[in-house]
Amino acid sequence: MKATFKTGITVMTRGIADRIEEDQQFADFVTKCFGRYIGCDWGDLDKDDARANDKAVADGDDRILAAYEREGFPGDRIWIITEWDRSATTVLFPSEY
Repeated sequence: MKATFKTGITVMTRGIADRIEEDQQFADFVTKCFGRYIGCDWGDLDKDDARANDKAVADGDDRILAAYEREGFPGDRIWIITEWDRSATTVLFPSEY
């Protein structure tokens, strides 16, 4: 799937990388979420935050953040953040922010 905005280099935190290495279902979850993200599906955000992301995509001048919770795994949540200058996109746990 082609991104509707520039994502820059894509990186993940050590916590995400370690979890992906030990849990294939979690790895699949992260991959699915990234596909949703580049398609401008912001996951579990409220309407105001989703609108802010839509504006950031249209204007190209603000950070983009999305949140996804793994169904059936309460508290298993990731964030994906693209920097305002579109230089990098990071996948992380909220606790790593």
